[in-house]
Amino acid sequence: MRDFSYLRATSADEARQAALQAGAALLAGGTTLLDLAKCGVVEPETVIDITHLSGLGGITVDESGATIGALARMGDVADHRDIRAAFPAVAESLSLAASAQLRNMATIGGNLLQRTRCPYFRDPGAFPACNKRNPGSGCSAIGGVTRNHAVLGTSDACIASNPGDLAVALVAFDAVVDLGTRKVAVDDFFLTPGDTPDRETVLQRGEMIVGIGIPASAAARHSTYLKVRDRQSYEFAAASAAVGIEFESDGRTVRDIRVALGGVATKPWRARAVEQALTGKILDAESVEKASRLAMEGAVSHGGNRYKIELAPRVVTRAILKMAQNIGVFA
Repeated sequence: MRDFSYLRATSADEARQAALQAGAALLAGGTTLLDLAKCGVVEPETVIDITHLSGLGGITVDESGATIGALARMGDVADHRDIRAAFPAVAESLSLAASAQLRNMATIGGNLLQRTRCPYFRDPGAFPACNKRNPGSGCSAIGGVTRNHAVLGTSDACIASNPGDLAVALVAFDAVVDLGTRKVAVDDFFLTPGDTPDRETVLQRGEMIVGIGIPASAAARHSTYLKVRDRQSYEFAAASAAVGIEFESDGRTVRDIRVALGGVATKPWRARAVEQALTGKILDAESVEKASRLAMEGAVSHGGNRYKIELAPRVVTRAILKMAQNIGVFA
């Protein structure tokens, strides 16, 4: 890790101005930035410390929804009583992420900006060809070991999966990222690789996340996050699903359903085809299983990740049936 300059920002405006410099990087919890710097993936010339900025660490929940500051810690949000009540899938997604030590350090804004765990991306010495690091150099993952790579939203330039858990829940419930000068729907905040996999979000130089807003909804109140992985802790998802359901007054017909996938795509993936197939329907195991298969429309496998095309619909089915049972539909 090479030497760099350090600046402690005293205001969001100062941080944004400093971030306009080439080679500048914002530092919050540091759990991603320092890791990438040690790997040689990121070599910042200036590190801008925003951890002491006031007003960016709050968590508020009211009848309209939740507002979470970018500097709020993952652990604090996961344990927040009102978040757990109004947005259980959000709380669960955070509780199932990383380790307790990391959750106590990592911030919400930093969590959204974490980079892929693609081993080819994270080892520039052994694998110089990586379009995320060096646009136009190629993708070492294609033709390589792909067990943890994406099957949705990929391109010939990149098949790296997005590692987020929280972002999956946020996409499911139409959250908005507050950049201070503009607001962007979370689903639009993340980009698929296309021909420019080095651009993972719509953030421009000089912009920073200041908070997240999540609108209240009955589906968000009746939600869950299911994560399937190789081990039960400190592991990224092989496939995950954030699901929320609201039923009509008859208690059986789906009025609103939200489904988003993690671990299988290059960005947090909203499964709108599944939602459309089940909205207005009475749930039963057969219809849920059939609709869940729609989550893999357009999926492309690269050898070792083929199992995800079978796994993801099963995760979606389990999450929907679990939520319906919790509500009492199948009681």
